[in-house]
Amino acid sequence: MDVDEKVKLATRNVLEVITIEELRKIFEDKERPKGYLGFEPSGLVHVGWLVWMFKVRDLVNAGVDFYILEATWHAYINDKLGGDIEMIRKAARYTRIILDAIGVPETRIKYVDAEELASDKEYWGLLLKAAKHSSLARVKRALTIMGRKMDEGETDFSKLIYPLMQVTDIFYLDLDIALGGMDQRKAHMLTRDIAEKLGHRKPVALHTPIITGLQGPSGRMESREYDEIASDVKMSKSKPETAIFVHDPPEVVEEKILKAYCPQRITELNPVIELNKYLLFQQEGFKLVVERPEKYGGTIVIESYSDLERMYVKGEIHPLDLKKATANALNRLLDPIRRRIESDPMAKEILEELLKAKVTR
Repeated sequence: MDVDEKVKLATRNVLEVITIEELRKIFEDKERPKGYLGFEPSGLVHVGWLVWMFKVRDLVNAGVDFYILEATWHAYINDKLGGDIEMIRKAARYTRIILDAIGVPETRIKYVDAEELASDKEYWGLLLKAAKHSSLARVKRALTIMGRKMDEGETDFSKLIYPLMQVTDIFYLDLDIALGGMDQRKAHMLTRDIAEKLGHRKPVALHTPIITGLQGPSGRMESREYDEIASDVKMSKSKPETAIFVHDPPEVVEEKILKAYCPQRITELNPVIELNKYLLFQQEGFKLVVERPEKYGGTIVIESYSDLERMYVKGEIHPLDLKKATANALNRLLDPIRRRIESDPMAKEILEELLKAKVTR
């Protein structure tokens, strides 16, 4: 695979690359650049997570040595799973199984435990250096990376440590590429801004899209940064009514999509449209089959997302027909994951525990 092919694979289905020139140079200079994503093991896995999981698969296929940080202490700080660190560890194990099910086996990934990082005094030395070059106001603004408001650090000081931990994770692992959703942008930009002051290189930041929750947006969206909007409207396991989980049976997936927010002719913050744009049409060879009675135009096969968007905006596809087609296609995508969970005793056991666990955020 040449450099052009690697860059194309690394950047597909990415909303932002900071910067594309730096990414190209990394692939030109290094046979095996180092990339990373950190995730909070916070419970059940919903389909929004598949966006970054498929992106990890792309980067691994592009020749990136990829590190996945199981951010257990980060999840604890963010009150995930009621602060039960043992359940947080089990959620990390469950996420590994889902990654394996979509074609990212543990043999192709380097997993890093945040608890191991935190046991090294060098890690905390780096964090203090990062703090010395960060203002309180800048750190508070970055609290949106954890789905929090700026003032939440006033009552729980550990929340203010979280953004600095994420910055330190990147420096400690000595990375070339930092991957995350658009909601992680502020942490990545803080990292880049202070990197040279600490004697580290600036990581290239790859930001993937965030799938809107099934209930759609609520409240005012204008005059706000995209990463903050994404944090507020995204699909969330703590709000199960907004999410489709990878273990959901086919009939549940269909029921959820049929009830989903899907305004006619509107694609912005439309979760059904986004499932097609960011998940389904990202699969190789995918075509959306929209079955309709002859009196409504008959069955059509849509071969690209651009065609779907054009037809939907023009009113050529009814929201109900789109929902039914999307449910069928998403169920086909989820089938291998559901089969893996069903056939894996450990996955089934952890899933049952997570279903009973307290999810607070």
